Amino acid sequence: MIDRIASHSNATIKRIRALRDKKFRRLEGRFLAEGLRILTEALEAGVVPEILVFAEGAHGHPLVEALIGAVEASGGQVIETSRDILHKITEKDNPQAVVGVYRQNPTLLASVDRNSASIWVVCESLKDPGNLGTILRTCDAVGAGGVILLDASCDPFSVESVRASMGALFTQTIVQSDGPGFFRWLRQGPGMLVGASLNSDTDYQAVTYTAPTFVFMGNEQSGLPPEYEEACDALVKLPMRGKADSLNVAVATAVLLYEVLNQQRRGTVA
Repeated sequence: MIDRIASHSNATIKRIRALRDKKFRRLEGRFLAEGLRILTEALEAGVVPEILVFAEGAHGHPLVEALIGAVEASGGQVIETSRDILHKITEKDNPQAVVGVYRQNPTLLASVDRNSASIWVVCESLKDPGNLGTILRTCDAVGAGGVILLDASCDPFSVESVRASMGALFTQTIVQSDGPGFFRWLRQGPGMLVGASLNSDTDYQAVTYTAPTFVFMGNEQSGLPPEYEEACDALVKLPMRGKADSLNVAVATAVLLYEVLNQQRRGTVA
């Protein structure tokens, strides 16, 4: 059954809108995803929203109908509302036709099967959710296992991160840990930890990356802490031929991930 809501003061609408706030997301254990493409990507990955909100007039679109059917079959709630209310939920002038509320399903580090993928990304105190979302999207593109977020990294379930991931949030393993806990876990099994560092003189293409490779990226401003660099098996640097001394962290991550992937495709990874 589809619930039709026309009031901004409706309790469910207020609760959905409140998920834009990090504290409320943590309290509820849920998050928002916006847009037909992202929600369809989630559905194809087997992830169904607990609540689906769609705009008046979107009924009848085959992808919207597929989402409605999946939510109803899983016992979730389907809401039809005005674009004005969707604007209030998304805080966008041209809101998407659909919004989904999903349960957060973070993965514990101890339960990660490192050998399930040959490439992983580790981020230390990453601050920009847009960067994180882009990194998740690149991880999906190269077939990586997921992202391990250390220390004071940004919230992977923020609207900005989910949007930038373009659905990759639903295909990638996401782990939140601290540095010491990660290093203990890493050394309990195979894994090459490769840090990106301006302090290195080693070109990123001069290293043979052994599987599973953990590409280690630091904070956007300060990079990796010295003690974290010391824990790496290798430190690499991207050549910078112009005046800039570094790339955006999401761009640098993509360059490194594709180098690892290309070595795998050439059969040079041990």
